[in-house]
Amino acid sequence: MTYRTEYDETAGSKPVRAPQSKKKRGWKIFLRDILLIFLAALLISFLIKTFLIRSFYIPSSSMEETLHIDDRIIVNQLEPRFMPIEHGDVVVFKDPGGWLTPQFEAPVNWFVGAIDGFLAFVGLSAPDSNDHLIKRVIGLPGDTVVCCNDFGQITVNGVPLEEPYINLPPDITKATREDFNVTVPEGKLWVMGDNRYNSADSSFHKDDPSGGFVPIDNVVGRALLISWPVDRWTWLDNYPVTFADVGTPAPQ
Repeated sequence: MTYRTEYDETAGSKPVRAPQSKKKRGWKIFLRDILLIFLAALLISFLIKTFLIRSFYIPSSSMEETLHIDDRIIVNQLEPRFMPIEHGDVVVFKDPGGWLTPQFEAPVNWFVGAIDGFLAFVGLSAPDSNDHLIKRVIGLPGDTVVCCNDFGQITVNGVPLEEPYINLPPDITKATREDFNVTVPEGKLWVMGDNRYNSADSSFHKDDPSGGFVPIDNVVGRALLISWPVDRWTWLDNYPVTFADVGTPAPQ
């Protein structure tokens, strides 16, 4: 139905009130647009979390002083699927078998659980952080990694590493507690924590059936930066100078 302004020749023009149905239709369109924007934002967030980046928090002290307990980090999931892993990268990976001890999960309020589940869906929370580990890549497939030389340094392919990122106890100069001499198999990594004497890393698990190696397929991605707390915001370096002379291992 079409409405228009009517005129009275004696009283002048008199506007007719807008129809109620038109107002209702305007609100419905507005609410529909808001809903579509919200759903699009959810979809985009889900796709970003699934294929590009996602958030994790740090549950242990094994990477101190680089990463502290409860730090939030942003992880690039394009590595290793579309980008090669490099020496020095800090990577998040799934338990290769027996590295994590089973943990009791206390029941949570249904409302808190629903909120956490929603945040996990869009990539703003990481309730599965305790099911993952984070370490620094020291050896790539084909590398020979040895601890330690006469100066207490780890060597990779015979090249001693100057490691500015490691955290050692006072008066300790040896790069890690455990001695080892390994060649990294194809499709595997040798990883170590920066807090070397308090990290259950590859050297700690060297006598396991896995030999302490982490399958590349278990890697979720590379940690790019600390996103929280704000005063610790920083990009995570992979220290290319430290590994500059190591070279690329020959294919096996």
